[in-house]
Amino acid sequence: MHRKRPEGIKDYTGPAGGWGALKAVALTLKAQQIVQRGAQTLLKSNQPDGFDCPSCAWPDPKHTSSFEFCENGAKAVAWESTAKRIGADFFAQHSVAEIWEQSDHWIEGQGRITDPLRYNAETDHYEVVEWDEAFAAIGAGLARLDDPNQAEFYTSGRCSNEAAFLYQLFARLYGTNNFPDCSNMCHEATSVGLPQSIGIGKGTVSLEDFDHADLILSIGHNPGTNHPRMMATLREVARRGGRIIVFNPLKERSLERFESPQSVIEMATFSATPIATNYLQVKVGGDAAALKGIAKALVAMDKAATAAGEPAVLDHAFIAEHTAGFDALVANLEGSDWADIVHASGLGQSDLEEVARLYAQSTATIACYGMGITQHRTGTSNVQQIANLLLLRGNMGRPGAGICPLRGHSNVQGDRTVGITERPTAALLDKIKEVFAFEPPRAHGHSVVESIAAMRDGKAKAIVCLGGNLAIASSDPQACAQGFRNMELAVHITTKLNRTQLLMAKGDTYILPCLGRTERDLQDGTPQAVTVEDSMSMVHASRGFLMPPGDNVRSEPWIVAHIAKATLGGKGGIDWDGYVANYDLIRDKIEAVFPAFKDYNNRIREPGGFHLPNSAAERVWNTDTGKANFIVSPGVEEDETTADPTVMRLTTLRSHDQYNTTIYALDDRYRGVFGRRDILFMNAKEIARLGFAEGDVIDVTTALQFKRDDRIVQGLTLVEHALPDGCCASYYPETQPLIALEDHDLQSLTPSYKSVPVQIRPAGPDDGTERLVARAGVIGRSVEPKG
Repeated sequence: MHRKRPEGIKDYTGPAGGWGALKAVALTLKAQQIVQRGAQTLLKSNQPDGFDCPSCAWPDPKHTSSFEFCENGAKAVAWESTAKRIGADFFAQHSVAEIWEQSDHWIEGQGRITDPLRYNAETDHYEVVEWDEAFAAIGAGLARLDDPNQAEFYTSGRCSNEAAFLYQLFARLYGTNNFPDCSNMCHEATSVGLPQSIGIGKGTVSLEDFDHADLILSIGHNPGTNHPRMMATLREVARRGGRIIVFNPLKERSLERFESPQSVIEMATFSATPIATNYLQVKVGGDAAALKGIAKALVAMDKAATAAGEPAVLDHAFIAEHTAGFDALVANLEGSDWADIVHASGLGQSDLEEVARLYAQSTATIACYGMGITQHRTGTSNVQQIANLLLLRGNMGRPGAGICPLRGHSNVQGDRTVGITERPTAALLDKIKEVFAFEPPRAHGHSVVESIAAMRDGKAKAIVCLGGNLAIASSDPQACAQGFRNMELAVHITTKLNRTQLLMAKGDTYILPCLGRTERDLQDGTPQAVTVEDSMSMVHASRGFLMPPGDNVRSEPWIVAHIAKATLGGKGGIDWDGYVANYDLIRDKIEAVFPAFKDYNNRIREPGGFHLPNSAAERVWNTDTGKANFIVSPGVEEDETTADPTVMRLTTLRSHDQYNTTIYALDDRYRGVFGRRDILFMNAKEIARLGFAEGDVIDVTTALQFKRDDRIVQGLTLVEHALPDGCCASYYPETQPLIALEDHDLQSLTPSYKSVPVQIRPAGPDDGTERLVARAGVIGRSVEPKG
């Protein structure tokens, strides 16, 4: 008998990709009023003579086809290159309070901002301001702070290497290392954990390595939504007989089967390629236990093989020559109890032993992971356990093998490479001093969590945001909202309006419109290219070609340089105007500070760009021991446990019609959700155990250590979905109010978005408590925009 599902919930049985993806692209171009121009623009996406897609950071193949874009990349390009505009008339018509009441989807969907804006508190409207007037006021506001460390300089991964380098130069000359960055919220656990393990905070593989791998470990990521161009690579691995073993709490359709829009046969026959050979639904927060179980089984297999006179399972020659800490790791693994591993991971001992057996048979293994690994209280340790597993069999620094952190933003890796870091090394600061002849600040600055805390607590007075939607992307939006209200100055460099820009500083708030990746950047009449770095350390040029959305829109380097001039005057003798007139000069200075960019300007003019050196890929270990380090994870539980059966583990996730906090539409096709986002997923057994039924409307509250009355999301609808027992899932950022600012990895300060202890109760009336709520894409109904 066909059961009645909640409104907007349908059983989706098709593959990922295919005709559904092509239809979605067509509808997106139509919605943004760019059907013809949009199609032409997409043909320039990820091409050697075109622009880098503003979506994910998956690398471009050496031999590109005409269609190097995916469904979600097409949505990102269309969203940016939209024909819709919002100028003076829009802001005269709509007060900030009126805009606030709209959904985030509506707010960003109004179009591109065409003029610099200043908030008028008396009228509650943004008003157009001249560039010179805005810069003078911003410069004066920054200059009058008592301490440069009262200013926060946030960056989004969409900014180019050139803009990021000027930005860090400006802030350091100003006097601070406060660089909260979007990477603090995603792969900071990688940036902190891998240097301790292998001496570099990046992945070690290239795209070509996937041609040689016979086993892919896919851990804690959903490529079909978050980096869809990866699916073409996984499809090729699967079709040539390689194994793909997936660990993820949810069964993601793209990792089950994929229909390639570029395959004539699959499209014509409505067929698809199976992707995962083994799919293990690990408990939310159970990754460390699962990884420890595989390693434990591997060590036991090796000892048994040695005792039987058979070939070793571990690569003892590699371990002896290249690693440190092996004996301590083995002792910890052998001392770990299988019952504890099984309980914490939610997987059977036989399942984990089977993975170990398949891994032992592999001649070349790549481990790919996403934020399902990093966004935990044990995020840094999780990353290091993946490195341990690879090191045990020498799968580092040889063809077809290595570690592959999947960055979610197109230049989030690049901006860190060129100096956006709150924890600069002495070597970096010494180089800046040598090249620019000033003494940069030496004290470590603020990450995102530390910045929000400083803003909330009144210790920070000003913030400049180079892109992004910080107050909604960060954990604890209650603290973020209060923090922005406390500011004496808030500056947003952006392409579109978003909710953070509606949280008004008690002083001045400015919006400065910048060019997007798709648009032509002319400086002194000369077209400029910018550069970006992908997930695999390839640096290449990006050249927009569309006309800017308005005559008053400027490039990010231009805006950063003008804020710097207005703030610093002639301090440091920096030729800001010269750098803006010719981006080659910026790249010359990047090369001077970072020798890895040798011959930068010439190499980016070659199709495909160039690969930055990777020490670990060459088996050079820049660690304290001079070797790759096995790092022990003491236990198997991620964090505090409880015997209370009503406490569930929530993981937050993106919908398929979403990129970071940008919501393209209210659908999540592969999970069967259409026209809504107010959903809590849970398996049928758990729904019944807690006394509910599918379709019930419930409230979700934070449990255990960080429980608080305002840590609640109201009005979610229960939907059955295949998840492990004790686990539930809901959309980001609507469920951000459940995550305390202090709920993060202690080493990297990465927020624990992927494992939040919660309790569920029947929906109650709104008691008026200030909070963010989730109702069909509206996030923020109860938090007033003004102080």
